[in-house]
Amino acid sequence: RLPEILGFWPFAQRYPDKPALIVEPGGLVITYGELDGLANRYAHAFRSLGVAPGDTVALCLPNGVKSVAAVLAALRTGLYVTLVPAGASTTDLAYIVRDAGARVLLTTSNVVAVELAREPVADCRILRCGALPDAKDAWERLTDLQPTLLPSDPVPGMEMIYSSGSTGRPKGIRREVHCKRWGEVDSRNVGALRWLSASAQSVYLSTSPLYHSAPFRFISAFLDAGATVVLMERFDADLALNCIDRHACTHSLWVPTMFNRLLGLAPARREAYRGASMTHAIHGAAPCPLHVKHAMIDWWGPVLYEYYSGTEGIGRTFIDSREWLAHPGSVGRPSGCVVHILDDNGRELPPGQTGDIFFESDVDFTYWKDADKTRQSISAQGWRTFGDIGHVDEDGYLYLTDRRSFMLISGGVNIYPREVEDKLLLHTAIQDAAVFGVPDDDLGEVLVAVVQLKDGSQADAGMADTLREHCRVRGGSIKTPKAFRFCQAFPRMDNGKVQKRPLRERLLGEGQPLAAWAVWDTTAAVLPDAPDHSRSDA
Repeated sequence: RLPEILGFWPFAQRYPDKPALIVEPGGLVITYGELDGLANRYAHAFRSLGVAPGDTVALCLPNGVKSVAAVLAALRTGLYVTLVPAGASTTDLAYIVRDAGARVLLTTSNVVAVELAREPVADCRILRCGALPDAKDAWERLTDLQPTLLPSDPVPGMEMIYSSGSTGRPKGIRREVHCKRWGEVDSRNVGALRWLSASAQSVYLSTSPLYHSAPFRFISAFLDAGATVVLMERFDADLALNCIDRHACTHSLWVPTMFNRLLGLAPARREAYRGASMTHAIHGAAPCPLHVKHAMIDWWGPVLYEYYSGTEGIGRTFIDSREWLAHPGSVGRPSGCVVHILDDNGRELPPGQTGDIFFESDVDFTYWKDADKTRQSISAQGWRTFGDIGHVDEDGYLYLTDRRSFMLISGGVNIYPREVEDKLLLHTAIQDAAVFGVPDDDLGEVLVAVVQLKDGSQADAGMADTLREHCRVRGGSIKTPKAFRFCQAFPRMDNGKVQKRPLRERLLGEGQPLAAWAVWDTTAAVLPDAPDHSRSDA
């Protein structure tokens, strides 16, 4: 039996031939020794560009060997590493590079590299990485010249993830370097591995983009354990099931949208899935509708493990399948922290009452270059919040209601859109729904719903009336959307989160009476130029 937690570099020295990454589709296998050698080349290359411990490098790379190696290189060179969505627009990318003070940017896009050179991003070296099909790009030419041995004075680094909720510019979340000396295994990784009973024998399926904090953290943890990581370049439901069975995956990471897509596969494909190896199907990042989670547990058995946390790292809760079946809808009890529910005046509320969720822990962080936002996240007692609303029950289990920023006040009543979304999702015709508020002269704000129907359901005035009555019966008139829009698919981040901002902007700009219903024939017009950098839970 292989040792459980050595850390990536010591494990690579002892077991260089063990597979570290299997990239899908394609099945490319990279061993620990190969990945370690590539990370060392990248580390030397960063230093040759003049970056020093405490500096920041930005990576705008798709999932793959190069993105993982670049992260490992930064974390052994004392750098802060900022990962940017591979599909980010030039404007958003330039903003993050400037805001983070990145000294180096690696990007696969020739177009972005050329356009970004015109932006005011002084002191940042922009290198193309894997962009040219027939010749080596600048980054490869540089790294080919570097040694494969570990730098003589390795220094632990740290991730700096950008996150902003659903509105406004993304904000960097800056923390002190977690590991105090080189070779120390990140305690966050140790905690995750113990929670998941993971070891060097584990095979972890990574389904999501690495620039989100949870995929970043879990890959880091499983590589520290000496496990094999099956890395999907992009999510595909059928391929994911294939990977689990073909590679005997024991652990995996999902968001609720992925569960929806798995459940939507043809019955024959679902029945062909064996899943005998899967012991821990981890999920988080967004609320999971009750009927979806019930369906997944019915299909896969009690292997679902849910977490609730955030990039800020101020607190976390966990819940396994059996606990969830006893407390449906809960995201679990706190681990290593204390949960407090506060009212609008900062007073603590008893179990069962809804308010702002705060965590009491020893974790500290700042929103990079935003003292006001940092200050607003701290209560008078010194506790911190992600900005979510919820309650705890008598047994200490936490339930989420919604984001504070999504709440609206209609006719003096607080309304949480997620509550209405959950009711809509109970209707058999609905595939997915997004609810938000828009201004109203009479009530201040009113609800609007954008709905994706299941195949075979007709988007028309009759369906709008049916859904309106469905909500009225279950929540009353104040919690019934005043208008419905139907679309073929939602604009989403590539971790599956619905982007509400462009939906709301399109609605406000369409000039139709609010009570009207409409079919949006395509989602192209509601997609922003770049992904909305929503808070990605860790």
